[in-house]
Amino acid sequence: MQLELNDADRAFQQEVRDFIAANLTPELRDAGRRMTSVFVEKQWSLAWQRILHAKGWAAPAWPVEFGGPGWTDTQRYIFDAECARAGAPHLSPMGLKMVAPVIMRYGTPEQRAYYLPRILAGEDYWCQGYSEPGAGSDLARLQMRAVSDGDDYVLNGSKIWTTHAHFANRIFCLVRTSTEGKPQQGITFVLVDMDHPGISVEPIITLAGEHEVNQVFFDDVRVPKANRLGEENDGWSVAKYLLEFERGGGAAPGLYAALRRVRAIAAVEGVDDPDFRRRLAEAATVIDAIAMTERRVLGALATGSNPGPISSILKIQATEATQRLDELAVEASGHYAAAQPVVPEPGRNDGSIGPEHAGIAVARYLNNRAASIYGGSNEIQRGIVAKTVLGL
Repeated sequence: MQLELNDADRAFQQEVRDFIAANLTPELRDAGRRMTSVFVEKQWSLAWQRILHAKGWAAPAWPVEFGGPGWTDTQRYIFDAECARAGAPHLSPMGLKMVAPVIMRYGTPEQRAYYLPRILAGEDYWCQGYSEPGAGSDLARLQMRAVSDGDDYVLNGSKIWTTHAHFANRIFCLVRTSTEGKPQQGITFVLVDMDHPGISVEPIITLAGEHEVNQVFFDDVRVPKANRLGEENDGWSVAKYLLEFERGGGAAPGLYAALRRVRAIAAVEGVDDPDFRRRLAEAATVIDAIAMTERRVLGALATGSNPGPISSILKIQATEATQRLDELAVEASGHYAAAQPVVPEPGRNDGSIGPEHAGIAVARYLNNRAASIYGGSNEIQRGIVAKTVLGL
C-alpha cells in the first residue's frame, strides 16, 4: 500500500488548492461553514457546481466520455480532501453521484444524451423517491402504484423523507408495477418531472428547525414509459446499483474537518476537561484508522481489486464517528447548546442565540442522527459484515 503521494499527485494537489483559493468566494465559504447536513441550500451548491463545471471538475467520478475529468481514484480522493479542508459547500449528490451513474448503466442512448449534460451543468436538480410511509427504507414493501395505460404509467401514492423535493425539478422513483411473485420482482425505476399535474410537496420540518425533507404526493400522475430506466419489474436491480454509489466515497477528509471544528469550539469555550480531551483523542484515532482504511481501498482499486465488504465497515465507522464528533461539539458549546438552533442563511444578520457555533453544532447533531440510517442502516451493514467476513 502506497501511503505517500507521488510527484504527479502532489502537483495535482497544489493545482486543486490554487483553484479553490482563487474561485471559492467568501459567500460560498460562508455557506460551507454553515452546512448542517450532507445537503446545502440549492443556490449555493449550484453556484459552486457551475464554477467547477466551467473547469471540467463538477463530476470527478464520471467517465471522460460523459464529461468527467478522467481522474484516478487517488486524484478524486485528493480533490475531496482539499474541498473539505477549504470548507467548500457540498454539491447535491442526487444527480451527479446517484442517478447519473444509473443512467449511464441502464439508460438508452437518448436518455443519456438528454439527462447527463443537464445534470452536469446543474440544469436539472434531482430528488430521490424511495422511502414510503409504512415502509421506510424497506423498499420491498413499497406500495406506490404505477398502472400501465398505453404509453404511460399512472402513478398514485406518496414518498416520504424526500430531501430537497421543494427545490427539485426531477425525481427518480421506485414504483410498484406488479404484485405477483416476490415483492422485489414487481418494482420499476422511473424518472419523473416534478411539474407533472398531480404532484404536490408538503414540508417536514426537522428537529433542527430546518426544511430539508418533505413528503411528495402523486395523484393520477401520468409518466411516459420512455422515462423508465431498465426493464419493467426489474427496478430492484437498478435500485441496488444506485445504492452502491449512495454508500461510496471517502469520509476521512470531512471527518478531519469536523475534528478541527470541535477543537476550535473547545478552544473558544475554554474547555479543559481531561475526560473531554480523552474522548476527543479517541475520536481522532478512529478517524486516522478510517483514513488508513480508505487508503487501503484506494490501493485495492488501483490494482483492479474489489474492496468488497470493507465499504460496509467504513460506512459504520464513518457515520458513528460523525455522531461522536457532533456530541463533542455540542458538549463543548456549553449551555447555549440547549437553545433551539437558529442557523441563518449567508447574508442574513439575525444570529443564533448565543455564539453561532453552538446553533450550528446542535443542528448538525440533530440532522446527523440519521447518518447511521440512510444509505443502508448500520444494523444492515453489520449483518453484511457478519455474513461475508465472519461467516455467521
